[in-house]
Amino acid sequence: MDMKNSAAVEVIDLGHYWSVVRRQFKKIMALSSVATLISILVVLSLVPKYSATSTLLIEASENKVLSIEEVYGLSGNGSEYFLTQFEILKSRDMAMRVVEKLNLVNSAEFNPFHKSNQKSFSVKATILTMINGEPEPPTEKQILASTVDTFWSAVSIAPVRKTQLVKISVESEDAEFAPIAANAVANAYIESQLEAKVGLTEQAADWLGARLGGLKEKLNTSEHNLQQFREKNNLIDVEGVSTLVTKELDQVAGRLVSVRIELLDFKTRYNQLRSLKDMSYNSLSSLPFILNNPLVVRLKESESSAELKVSELSDRYGAKHPKMMAAHSDLKAVRASLLTQMERIADGIEKDYSAARSKEQSLVAALDETKARMLSINRTEFELSDYVRNVRANRALYETFFKRINETAETSTLRTANARIVDAAVIPEAAFKPKKKLIVMLVLVVSLMFGVALAFLLDALDSTIKHADDVDYKLNASMLGLLPLLPALKGKEKDKAAAENAHVRAFMHGDHAGFKESVRTLRTSITLASLEKPVQTLLFTSSVPGEGKTTTSVNLACAYGQMEKVLLIDADMRRPTVAKQLRLPQGSRGLSNAVAYPEMLDDSIHTIADLGIDVMPAGAIPPNPLELLSSKNFTDILETLKTRYTKIIIDSAPMQAVSDALYLSTLTDGIVYVIKADATRDKLIKTGLSRLDDANARVLGVVLNQVDVEKEARYGGTYGGYYDNYDYSNS
Repeated sequence: MDMKNSAAVEVIDLGHYWSVVRRQFKKIMALSSVATLISILVVLSLVPKYSATSTLLIEASENKVLSIEEVYGLSGNGSEYFLTQFEILKSRDMAMRVVEKLNLVNSAEFNPFHKSNQKSFSVKATILTMINGEPEPPTEKQILASTVDTFWSAVSIAPVRKTQLVKISVESEDAEFAPIAANAVANAYIESQLEAKVGLTEQAADWLGARLGGLKEKLNTSEHNLQQFREKNNLIDVEGVSTLVTKELDQVAGRLVSVRIELLDFKTRYNQLRSLKDMSYNSLSSLPFILNNPLVVRLKESESSAELKVSELSDRYGAKHPKMMAAHSDLKAVRASLLTQMERIADGIEKDYSAARSKEQSLVAALDETKARMLSINRTEFELSDYVRNVRANRALYETFFKRINETAETSTLRTANARIVDAAVIPEAAFKPKKKLIVMLVLVVSLMFGVALAFLLDALDSTIKHADDVDYKLNASMLGLLPLLPALKGKEKDKAAAENAHVRAFMHGDHAGFKESVRTLRTSITLASLEKPVQTLLFTSSVPGEGKTTTSVNLACAYGQMEKVLLIDADMRRPTVAKQLRLPQGSRGLSNAVAYPEMLDDSIHTIADLGIDVMPAGAIPPNPLELLSSKNFTDILETLKTRYTKIIIDSAPMQAVSDALYLSTLTDGIVYVIKADATRDKLIKTGLSRLDDANARVLGVVLNQVDVEKEARYGGTYGGYYDNYDYSNS
């Protein structure tokens, strides 16, 4: 089985957890019983507490008989308002009000300095008196403060979510007092709100009265200033005057535009006249504005007629003819008249140009004057509007304050609150706490759970192998068998040496049928484990000394000795015990002698007649046991012994002490790993098995030695009493 599958089995192995609980069941029940008994005694000594609850409605907005909130900027809307009210309810001031109203200073429940609460004798008080002298009695202020603190701790405020309701609860030892106190807290809050509102109203009335006189004086001053300004500036209708000046300004500006257009035309004609060399007929005739004059046009027509007449007469008459002379005379007269008219027009253009310039200058002066008048009117109007605005603002503020002070005067004696009791507290039928049955049941359940958890913790911290299930659960190794702990090794025998000797010979001479059957079962398990590859040389080892590998190997050798020829070799030449336990003569030759001197092999083998086996003890302890075992002589001796015996059992040194067993594992056909129950840590065992596995040793399995079968039977073990059902005789 790989590690992943092993981990999966561990997760779902409920039998292991049940075994842990069964193993520690008595301790768990003892712990739970003691804890439950203590809780019962504590609960019976507790004083019952009664709780009464009053429901208070805090309105977000109230009927504003007096809108004084506008003066102070208060508002009843928003979550901040309700949070503020909740904190006021929780405040120490509320507790103080109730303590004073209900006179709780005389209550033994809430006054820690009450005479009924004073102990007749106190070790602590006596020691403090001896050190510091007689303490001074508490003052009334200290007594009141302590009473308020005690009562304050008994009050709880719980707002109801998404509503304007607040639950006010008071705990007390007196069932009748609890509702009285809860309702008193609610009424104290309502009274505090009323007092605060009346105080604000009275304060606002005083403030408004003081401000009203100043506002009246300020209004009168602003009205007087307005009137003086009107009289000073002779103002009747500023808006009408402003309109008239505006129209005048528009007219002057229009005329100025027309004059400037005419002036431009006159200036052009004047410049044309100035550009002429002289004022002759021909020069004046070159000007279009003169030729276009209607009178000049008519004179031009007369000139043309006179020229035509002269031309016609010249064809018939001579120059001296009277008619010709008359015609020439008429022509000259017309031209003289035309020149005179042209000169008049030229003189008129110059005069018109001068007149237009004068008119422009007059209009510009008039426009500037009108603008100045308009600016003056605007300044006057601005100053007037400032006076009017001051008067209006002062009048509005005065009227507002006058209205508020009238409202304050009318409603100063009317009290309204933003809270009321919607569900008054009543006398509770049963105590609120302690819940005795619940406490006892909780202690029982918690103590049981704690006991189980403690059992699992102890099991997790306990790294020893106690029973067969631990071999598979913790070591993931094959289980060959277990050997029960004999009564002789439970400490009942005074002679430990005799007890160990009895244990070594338990299979052949003991009266414990279960132990004998367990050895036979071990023999069968080893035989079955070696069916594919028979085992002739069998090595026994353990993690540390004292785990019983020697007694196990001796008893198993006796079991094999009933069927075949067996040799037991004590290869633990550092701490040999086989010779001592089998009571061989001191200094008997053994393995060390045979390896050093192969010719002494037969002398090193001793026959134990009552056990039916041959034994080769360790012999003299050599200075270098591992070098001796790894010598060629030992290998040759082992090969020689294989020809003489069908089964050779080697008892070697522990794995954690030295490397003797690790080397011997390469020379044997199989290894049996002995573990002392409830003694050896699993980490040591895993290390030993891992070292053997790294050396490619053939580990047949483990033997759990000295198992307390009776104890396992009490804890629900599967091996308790199993072998006692059979009465095997020695065979």
